Formats: sequence, C-alpha cells, structure tokens
Amino acid sequence: MPELAQRRAAATVEVTVQEDPRALRPRVRGAQQSSGLIMVRAQADTLTDAGGVRTRVRTPVLLLVRTDGATARTRTAWLRLLPSTRLRMRAEMMPPAGDRPGGQDVAAVLRAGPGPPEVMAGPTAVQRAAGELRAGLRKASDGLGEDARGLLPGLVVGDTSRLSPELDEAFRATDMTHLTAVSGANLSILLVLLIGPPGIAHLAERRGLAPRLGLPLRTTAVVAALLTLGFVVVCRPEPSVLRAAACGLITVWAIGTGRRRSLLPALAAAVLALLFYDPWLARDFGFLLSVLATGSLLTLAPRWSAGLRRRGCPGRLAEALAAAAAAQTVCAPVVVVLAAHVSLVAVPCNLLAEFAVAPATVLGFAALVAAPFGMPVAKGCAWLAGWPVEAIAEIARTGASLPGAEMSWPGSWAGALGLAVVSVVLWLVVVRLRLPGRPWLCAVGALALLVALVRPAPLVRPFTGWPPVGWRVVACDVGQGDALVLAADAGRGGGGGAVVVDAGPEPRAVDRCLRGLGVRSVPLVVLTHFHADHVAGLPGVLRGRRVGEIRTTGLAQPADQAAFVRRTAREAGVPVTAAYAGERGRNGDLRWEVVWPLPPSGTVGGNGAPGGSAAGNVGGTGSAGWGGGSEEGGAGANDASVTLLVRTGGLSVFLPGDLEPDAQQALLAQRPDLPRVDVLKVAHHGSRFQDPELLRRLRPRVALVSAGSDNPYGHPARETLGTLAAAGVLVARTDRHGELALVDRPDGTPAVVTRRGSPGADDGAPMPPVPASGQGAGAPERAGRTRRRSLPSCGGPASAAGGRRPGGGGVSRAPASLRVRRRGSRAGRGRGGRRDLRAPPATGRPRRRPRRPARPARAPALRSEPGAPPVRRPLPRPRPGRAAPVHAVRRSPRHCPSDGWRGVRGPVPGLPCGPVPGAARGPVPGGEGGAGCRRGVGCCSRWLVSGRRPRTIPSPP
Repeated sequence: MPELAQRRAAATVEVTVQEDPRALRPRVRGAQQSSGLIMVRAQADTLTDAGGVRTRVRTPVLLLVRTDGATARTRTAWLRLLPSTRLRMRAEMMPPAGDRPGGQDVAAVLRAGPGPPEVMAGPTAVQRAAGELRAGLRKASDGLGEDARGLLPGLVVGDTSRLSPELDEAFRATDMTHLTAVSGANLSILLVLLIGPPGIAHLAERRGLAPRLGLPLRTTAVVAALLTLGFVVVCRPEPSVLRAAACGLITVWAIGTGRRRSLLPALAAAVLALLFYDPWLARDFGFLLSVLATGSLLTLAPRWSAGLRRRGCPGRLAEALAAAAAAQTVCAPVVVVLAAHVSLVAVPCNLLAEFAVAPATVLGFAALVAAPFGMPVAKGCAWLAGWPVEAIAEIARTGASLPGAEMSWPGSWAGALGLAVVSVVLWLVVVRLRLPGRPWLCAVGALALLVALVRPAPLVRPFTGWPPVGWRVVACDVGQGDALVLAADAGRGGGGGAVVVDAGPEPRAVDRCLRGLGVRSVPLVVLTHFHADHVAGLPGVLRGRRVGEIRTTGLAQPADQAAFVRRTAREAGVPVTAAYAGERGRNGDLRWEVVWPLPPSGTVGGNGAPGGSAAGNVGGTGSAGWGGGSEEGGAGANDASVTLLVRTGGLSVFLPGDLEPDAQQALLAQRPDLPRVDVLKVAHHGSRFQDPELLRRLRPRVALVSAGSDNPYGHPARETLGTLAAAGVLVARTDRHGELALVDRPDGTPAVVTRRGSPGADDGAPMPPVPASGQGAGAPERAGRTRRRSLPSCGGPASAAGGRRPGGGGVSRAPASLRVRRRGSRAGRGRGGRRDLRAPPATGRPRRRPRRPARPARAPALRSEPGAPPVRRPLPRPRPGRAAPVHAVRRSPRHCPSDGWRGVRGPVPGLPCGPVPGAARGPVPGGEGGAGCRRGVGCCSRWLVSGRRPRTIPSPP
C-alpha cells in the first residue's frame, strides 16, 4: 500500500472504522471557505488494484471525505459511523504528510469519492451499545445553552463534535483542552465514587458506594475493573484513556489482593505494558502528555503541596494549586511544540475550573447511564450539570480574553528545551521568594504577573507604544484578508467605540486586534462583500462587545457566506441591512458616506445589476494593472463591494473593498466630484488589477495594503507597488509591518505607526517603479545598496490648491528620484543581514563568495545644481537604543518636502530654494519669488526608530 500511495493510484479498499469520525474545521482559502473535511481513522483489510488483484492487508489508514456539495444526509451518514463498522470504497491513495520515514502513524491517506458510505457490515453489539449511550447523552443535553450543549459530552466521554470553534480556541489559549480529552481525572472520579479514597479502601472504615451496597472488597475490585473496561469502550480507546485504564486496573488489582500500593511503579508498569502492546503510542503526543501529567502529580505535586501547607495555605487549596502548577510546568514544554505558545493563565484557569469539574462529571455520567432508561431523568441530570459546565466555559472565555493570556514561543524542540530552562530558573526564583521576611517580593511578583495579563494601556503604552495615542484608523493584521477599525470616539482613543469595516478570515485575529485597541463597543460593522476573507471573522467582532448594526452589500454572493453572516447576526441579535450609494451617517467623531454600489433601481452602462445590486454588470473594458489591459471574472461579488468615503478628524479615507477595474471606472463615472483623500486602502489586497484613473483622482498621501505574508496570490503586486511609489505615496503593508495605525497630526497630515518594520522606499517597489504616464523606468538598484522611489513634484498655486497639473493628469512623474541610503547596509546583503550567494556552477566547482565592492568612508560629494559648491557630510553612526537616521538627499530644485523632513545643518548662504545639503531649519534667503524655503528643506533625515517599538513615519506631501 505505501508503494501505491506514492504513485497516487486508485483502488478499491475494504476498511474497518477504528475511531469516531471527526469533522475538521472549515478553512478559508482566499475568497472561498471550504465546507470542511470528515476524517476517519480506519484499518485497511483488503486491497483490489486496477488489475483486479485482491490482496489481504492489515494497515492503518486515514480516510478523508470532502463534503463540498454533499447533502446534509450524506454528511450525517459519514459522521454517524461507529467503530468496528466495515466499509468498501473506491478511493485515491496518497502518501501521508510528514518528513519522517514511513510518514505518520498511517501507511496511506485515502481520499473517498462523493456519496454516502457503502457499509458492508455494521458495528459490533458492544460498540452499538456504546454509541447509543453517547447519543443519549447528546440528546439529554439538547436543551442546554450553546456552551453546555457542546462541552458536557466532551467532559464526560470526550465527544467534542458540537463544541463551538470559539470555545475550542478559548480552551486552547488557556491550556484547558485536557478537560475535553478524557483521561485519568474522569476515571478517578468514577472509581473514588465507587470504592472511596484508595488509601483506606482495604480498611473497615472504607467509604464509597460499594460498602453501602454491602459489596465485599474483592467483589468491589471486580466491579471497578468492569467499570474501567466500560469506561474505555464508551470513551473510546484514546492514548490518554488507555493510560488511565492501565493505571486504574493495576490499582484496583492491588486493592483487591490486599497488596501495598505504590503509584509510581504502577504508572511505570502501565506505560511499559501499553508500549509493548502498541509501540506507536510512543509517538503520540496525547499519550506523552498524559504520562507527564500523571508523573508530575505523583512526584512534584505532593512536595509542593506540603510546602504550601507549611506556609499557612489551606490543605484543599494547597493540593489544588500544587497539582495545577506541577502539571503545567511539566507539560508546557511539550505543549509549546504543538501550539507554539505559552499560556500565562493556565494555572489560575485550571485551578478555578477544578472545583467545577467533579460535579459536572458525576452528573454527566448520571445522565449518560439514565438516558436509555428514562430520558426525563437524564435531562434533569444534564440540566444540573449545565451549571458547573457553564462556569467552566466562562472561566475559559474570560481567561482567553485577557490581552496577556498567551505568549508566542518557538514551536520546536529547541523552544521546548528553552522553556524548560526558563521554568527551572523561575522555580528557583520562587523558592527564593518564599524565604521568610520577604513577602513584599512575592507581592511585587504577583503584581507584575497581573500587569502582564491585563496589560492596561496607560502602563503598557510607554514600553510598547501600542495603541498609539489618538489613533484614527487601524488596519488589523489578520492575514490574507481585510479588517479595518475606525475610531468613533477619538477623545477616548477609540476605547469608547469604533466602526469596523470587514472582519478578516479568522475570528481570533480580529478579536485580538480589537482587544489590543481597547474597543468594547462597535456601533456599526460594514461588510463590503461576502467573500470569506472579509466576513469569516465576524464572530470575533461580535464576541463580548455591544454591536449596533451590520451593513452589507445587496448582492448575496457567495450564498453560503451570506447565509453565514445572517445566521451569525441573528444569533447575536444584530440587525443586518444593505448599504447603497448616497447613504450617509455619523458615529461620534466619524462621518461616512457610501459611494458604491448604486441602489437597485440604478444602472451602470445601460445594464441593470442582478441580485438587487447595480454592480452586477458595470461595463467597461477593464485594466490589467495600472497601465491598462483586461481582467477576467472581475464582475460579481468584488464589484458589488460597499465603498466608503470616511472623514475622521482631519483625515479623509477611501475604502474601496475589493473593487475591480470595471467597477472602479463606473464609480468614477458616477462620482466625477470624488475629492482628494489622505489615505487609500488599496483595493483587493493590492492586486495588479487597478484603474490608474482612480489613483489620479484620489491622489492619496498614504496607501494601506492588507495582505497575508507569503500568500499564494502574489499580493500586493509589484506593478501596483511600483505605481504607488512613482506617485509619491507612502505604502504601509500588514504583511511586512503588522498592524498599521494612522494618527492625525496637528498640521492635518497623517502619520503611520506600525507594529514592526518601517514603511519607506523599499516597500513601494522591490522592482523599478512603473510611472503612471507609462514611460520607462530606470534600471533596478542592487539589493541592500540603494533604493529608489519617486515623489510628485510641487510648486505653484495649482499644486497647493490640490488641482491638476497641466498635462500631468493629476499625478505627475517626479523630476528626480529620492536616494535613500541606510546606515549599515552593504552591497550583496539580502534581508535579515545574510549575504546573497551565487548559485553553484554546473561544472561542480566550489561555491565562491562574491567580491564585496569598496565602500567610501564618507558620503559622496553632492551638488544641488551647476555652480553650487560640493558639500561632503559623514554619515552618522547609529547607537544602540537610539533612532537611526536615514539620509535623503533631494536633487530636484523645486521639490517641496513636508514638515516632517528636518534639516540637520546650518544655512549655506547664497544657495537657492531646493534640496541643498545644509539648509537651515527656517527660511533661507534666495528662494523662488523671494519667499525662501520652508522649514526642513535641504539635506534631511528620516528618523527610523530601531527595536520593537512602533515606527512613526510622516507621509510625503
């Protein structure tokens, strides 16, 4: 079978189901969201190849069933399969993922065809009974709330099929997933309920249900063993369940024979027996975590609990705190390999949830047992269990909502080793803090942990700089998608409320962005269109916030995503209405106007729009890139995007959604009075399909591009970046700079604050800029040596008034380039400081390093115009922890820099207005018209703040 899988051959396979089918979470791929996969672990019994040769095998395989286009009946038939069911299917075989020899713990992956499963033999009687018990528990919990309905079966039997994705993410963020992965805790509760505390089980004073029923000790041991085996069947033989059952059977055997119990040798014997039975368990992370957690409870927890009791901590609280801390300390290095994060709230959340787990588990098992005999009794038990289950869910959601709930960590074994070292160091520090006479150190440590979890903005902002004071617009880093936040109450920094435009592809990302900004209420949510990369994150916006209304486009395409938005809004009690051109509104300091699409009665180009939107057929020829061409498939959901013109404070922002060139041209035809704006959100994540006339009409100062890092679509396109750079637009990108914030400066110009990196000349065009006029560009510069970007020239009343220049079409090509040299950059060095090496020659000669070109110790002589004396200036040396200047030498005598460009030297008498090195900070005599130069003209510096603090870069004029 592995050989056939390598060839991706198709064959007829007979398999036996080993585990319950699981529905994988749908994934967003660009504009579409897959309906998900159904994964079934099975064992292949027979294999019939294309030649008709039938072979008997015994090989573990993984079945993948695509549900795209499948009916609800077909999907339900796959999900209701029980272990031991035999199936026959025609499937395509593929090799398993993984770089280890032999792949994962399966020999092949089988992609099943469409249609319901072909059942050859039903499940065994034992599995059928276990399935009825699990189904009865689900039915008993139907009347509970959403969280309890999905969480109660998970706590009792590990059935997470109805657990919501949001609650699942909260459990992962707080490291509480072990509660839904049935393990020793559930079995221990049942055994203690039957035989009482194991320490006195062989004494006359033993407690539990068994002595009250009059069962002798050996009969009690037999009943406990049968209960353990039934527990494995109902909860499925997962690795953690097998480990718990093995330890439980050894303990029960010791109690029944009257032998002395020793828990640590029992754990070792159970692990060895299970590995002898199934060596594949050694590679299972669930089994490893179960063994580590149990070992920590047997070794570290008793000592830590005794230490806490010696210092006055109550016994019950000391045991619970020691158990949670020990398990988290030992398991965290393994968890970080799987999740690449460290939870800072795991110990307190698990400690609080521990007091609710026991009653929820006992009542849940009571509902499980009572369901086949009396459903009203089972529903009553489930209703009682719903109270502690809801408390557990609330603990997880509250812990996950804290800004410092989790911290990123390298997800590798090297990262695990580093975390283990950090844990040991912290343990030594805690031991030191426990010394008498230093309680204030403990208080300081607790206060520091509280600040790290809550992260109040007044205390954190001086260190992180985020969120910036007075932010107006924020582009959230949500990957390959759009999510913008517009402050509706600038006086409170957006904390009083904000308008959200699009929600991105994933709820967790947009929720994290809004929490970082302190947004607690959202009076308006605008979903430009129903593509998944704009609407799939809507639950994250609605989570824990007051939302007023949702405005969307009138074209309900794709239909599944439109239905998802309506369903999500209905569950949250938020109204949904369509937005059309001409509508205006105001939210606090924010004013907005809808400029597209047209109302249903409007037409564009003589053709009405289907689906109640004028964007169905916008006509026009389209354009590929900014310079012309054609674009296929542009009409549709993208062309129906709700387009907003927003004014907040002194800034004007244009948000076109994903408008394609046809719709952009139609918009310009309908709105010839479209004003100039300060900020442009580049349409469709910066794709190459843009209308150049839109850029000429808007003439923005700053362009925001929201795209995912290393996305497969090539967004943003190099042509688009080059054209923006040629137009003198400062480009800020979420894929390079993280979250982007726009701050309104007193002079009315926007300043860009980024989470990481610095938007500048190298973000506009990694290739030569493409001029808007269609003229050729210069030769590309060498990486790491010099970067170029073109800025629009200025001068004259027309430019100052914001009008068009004669013959320039609104955006003129810059008469000269802006040469930017970064201190410390060297020719031949690529990103990250690594040297670019030539590819090895085909002759097999050894690879040679390229010769590093000579670099002058001082900057070259510069002349502003013929006749001006040369000025040599040494480049300043950056110092650690200080801003590193980037020298920008202007060669255009008529170029007008903005106020953000600072002169760094005194005046040079007799020099005209322009980019002369050494210009004064104030007016310099001799400028055009006798008015002199504005502040900052001359040899200027852009200050790029180094380190992890945000970069504030003023926009070009």
